[in-house]
Amino acid sequence: MKRCKPPTDRKPCIIRSRFRSGLLAIGENLPGIWHAPSTTAAERKSILRLIICEVVLDQKRLQGQVWIKILWQTGATSEHSLQRRVHTYGDYLNIDRLRTRVTELNAAGKMDKEIASELNAEGFLAAQNCAFKGDNVWLLRRRWGIATVKINGTSPNPFRWPDGTYSVQGAAAALGITPQTIFKYMARGLIQGRQLVKGQPWQIELTEDQIDILRARAQRNRRSRKQAS
Repeated sequence: MKRCKPPTDRKPCIIRSRFRSGLLAIGENLPGIWHAPSTTAAERKSILRLIICEVVLDQKRLQGQVWIKILWQTGATSEHSLQRRVHTYGDYLNIDRLRTRVTELNAAGKMDKEIASELNAEGFLAAQNCAFKGDNVWLLRRRWGIATVKINGTSPNPFRWPDGTYSVQGAAAALGITPQTIFKYMARGLIQGRQLVKGQPWQIELTEDQIDILRARAQRNRRSRKQAS
């Protein structure tokens, strides 16, 4: 009696082989497939399911960072960390490096806006992952007690600055009044002054006509006070 050989079906083996070849082809060109405009979001999710088994996130393990652990379908694991968005500088990544850089740039005589530009160019991010602005730098300097480097360094303010404007002391001497009165005049709009940034010395605009008028005003005020007394 002739024995019959069990039927052999090679199709499952062929399918598995083709599937394996397809996966290998995808793996070799995965970045191209992932970034291709024709790849949909659903297809990207499917690709992730093929290669990743599980993802674990921890935002408290590392200051200012998100710790990520990936369990791959092969059984291998890998760990990664990314700078996360924080609401306060208390949770900021590399806060000491940021403080050191702000101190260095400030000591170099740069204004807050210039410091902000330098920080942005060097890849620093403000809280909430925003770009730095002059106001951010000013707040940080105030918090850390970093004084503004004056435009005249550590020297006393001159009566007049190189551009012809007056310091507070110089304006007070020119008008025959006290420095406190100079601030009152600026508040009332009688004279105009500016600071390059907060903390910098005042630069006060005074014309010869203004000096004559305000000096006469000060003299009248002094006579009136004497008569009243």
